Amino acid sequence: MRISGKVASVAGLFALCALPALAQQNVTVPVPAGKSPVWYAWTPKPKTLPSYGPNKPVTRLPEVLAAHKGQASWSADVVQTKRWSARWIQMAPGEKTRPQFWGDDRTLWVVWSGQIRFNIEGQQPFVATKGFLVQVPYRVPYSMEAVGNEPALRFEVTHAGKLPSYPAAAADQPPPNPPGYHYVKVSYNGSHDGYNDANRPYIDFMKDYVAAFPNGPNKSHLFADDDDTLSDIIRGMGVPTPPETNRGHFHIGNDEFWFILEGKIDYLIEDVGLITADPGDVVFVPPSRWHRASWHAGQMDTRLSFNSRPTMLHAYAENANGTQ
Repeated sequence: MRISGKVASVAGLFALCALPALAQQNVTVPVPAGKSPVWYAWTPKPKTLPSYGPNKPVTRLPEVLAAHKGQASWSADVVQTKRWSARWIQMAPGEKTRPQFWGDDRTLWVVWSGQIRFNIEGQQPFVATKGFLVQVPYRVPYSMEAVGNEPALRFEVTHAGKLPSYPAAAADQPPPNPPGYHYVKVSYNGSHDGYNDANRPYIDFMKDYVAAFPNGPNKSHLFADDDDTLSDIIRGMGVPTPPETNRGHFHIGNDEFWFILEGKIDYLIEDVGLITADPGDVVFVPPSRWHRASWHAGQMDTRLSFNSRPTMLHAYAENANGTQ
């Protein structure tokens, strides 16, 4: 079928007129220097919010400690999702772990009281005290020991549904079998992940942040960063609580949680309301819920975020210009 020149030019005119409209529906007008353009999208949000399941909006450390009063060694689950398994673990003085490693996942800790000696293959042994952030890459053997005269308390973050492996010597015995599993001796090629600028063996938060910069500056610094884990130290001076019209953002199909390292953090969470979390508390938000975190007024405040993916989309309100 032939199209006459007149019809073709009219069609071309309509196409040219449509181009600015197509561009403007996604990008806001002029983008300031150094800023990313703001895009708009129709994003799925379930009519029924995903439940918290076994998790709580906030797990208060004093309540966890009270539940285990008088016990030298104990463990308490805090976050259990398809991706995450996080818990408080306390070891009695002198208690140690068997050398172990995780086959495909980075392991993260926040040491919160007492002293733990970490022995990580390829690193000099070190003693971690309150505020140490420690991580071990996949397939790197490590062990821990509670040293000193006090129990050692740590917050541990691993991948859900996984169990550790244990280096096998010729004459050693297998570890105890967990429910539903039994350990068998296998061989593997020994390759493992390593450390880099974004993934250091440890950060002494109390020394490198609190003591070094008691009044700031406000900044964000990565604690862990790979294709399956992002943990970010987010620190700043407290600000007035934003209005409830500032809902923050939500994530599509991904949950998120935070460990409070310093000061106080305010959270506004859809269907929960405004809560304030203190040091040692853990705040959790399921997928698809609006949530907003802000530094509580009156002091320096720090939260340690845990996200399942470095590139996770933050879906902000239409009038928020892609930010909080």
